[in-house]
Amino acid sequence: MDDDSYYIDYKNGYIYLTLDPMDKRVEITAHDGALTRTTRAINGRAADRVGPTIRGISFTQYAYRALEIEGADPDGPADPSTFGKDVVGTTLEHVTITYCSRVAAYLRGDHLTLRHCLISDTETEGIYILSSSDCLLERNIFRRNNMQNMQGYFPSAVKIFNQTWRVVCRDNYVTENPHSNGIWYDVGNRDGVFINNWVEDSLDGFFFEISRGVTVAGNLFVNCDNGIRILNAADAHIYNNTLVNSRALFERTTRSAVGDHFGWHPATGPDVDERHGHTFINNLLVADKHYWRPIFHVDQVPELCGVLTDDPFLRLDQNVYVWRGMPQANLIHWSPVEGEVCTRQYASVEAFRKEQPEWETNSRNWLNYPGQIFVSQDLNRFELLPDFPGARVAGDLPQDILELLGWTQQRARTPGAFPVAQ
Repeated sequence: MDDDSYYIDYKNGYIYLTLDPMDKRVEITAHDGALTRTTRAINGRAADRVGPTIRGISFTQYAYRALEIEGADPDGPADPSTFGKDVVGTTLEHVTITYCSRVAAYLRGDHLTLRHCLISDTETEGIYILSSSDCLLERNIFRRNNMQNMQGYFPSAVKIFNQTWRVVCRDNYVTENPHSNGIWYDVGNRDGVFINNWVEDSLDGFFFEISRGVTVAGNLFVNCDNGIRILNAADAHIYNNTLVNSRALFERTTRSAVGDHFGWHPATGPDVDERHGHTFINNLLVADKHYWRPIFHVDQVPELCGVLTDDPFLRLDQNVYVWRGMPQANLIHWSPVEGEVCTRQYASVEAFRKEQPEWETNSRNWLNYPGQIFVSQDLNRFELLPDFPGARVAGDLPQDILELLGWTQQRARTPGAFPVAQ
């Protein structure tokens, strides 16, 4: 052993250190987890299906996970009435969970609430929500997961997995995840709501995969590889988001329920010919002079050339694109188009609209823009300056989106997530 190592004799229960622990505090992980809400009968009494309420407690340094709520996980497409009922109504408020060797918590069960919590410094995911409906994640901080930069694994600060229905993520702050995704709705999720979140320094800030139906509105994405990523999904409705050095990416591949490497996963979402119906309205996409790729990217694999010829969008308009400094790449990457690889890149909205006249009719771009856009990006003040020429380009929003955001129609006519500074 040396100063940076130790030895554990599990059989006899001894821990050997190279320093004298006298008068020192030595923190050691002694348990896999802190609390497991089981669904098994205990001492002859059946579980009552009532989720725990936990408030104001800090959990730290568990070898596997701090909390686990047990429940059934469907192993293939299933009706939501058949799962999520083993434990219902779990509430975590003002809880801190840190330094767990896998995740902070595995949470199952309908009507879960996670509010005002700090989830930080975990080895893989932060929070894992599985097979549940009508859940709320509100005003939490998620930061620093996948601390060891594991490769060949796909972690995220929050993973919402396996046919979760109507999960709302609202007013959360996701940060310091350079080797991990932000919030990821993955496999068979339906009718999610992702509003007013602030996501920065993540791989995919918001990731929606093999799922159908989500509203993404009023969010800020800063310095993410992909601010918004929609993969093999349908009906993603995206309004009034601000993306700074964080592209919007829509992808379609050949992945299907036949012969998939993860078995049943693709069967829970839209099939290859159903991955369309997206809306992208009133968004503000800003890149600086160092950004090196298209900031709006719509793609499908070459194997789908001539197979998927429909555009994936239902509506695409009223967006504002700004490149501060000389652009380092084309503005838009688009597919499908005619040709061997079915893709084409466009240097401007005008060039794109010339070949694709049904889209981006009222959108605008400012390339090599010399002026300021925000009150102060350095101070995280992303309100638009009144003299920015794109401040009034956006259009009206559907009434249900206004109600979700709590905005007036006049407020919605500013592109992006923030109003014009007064």
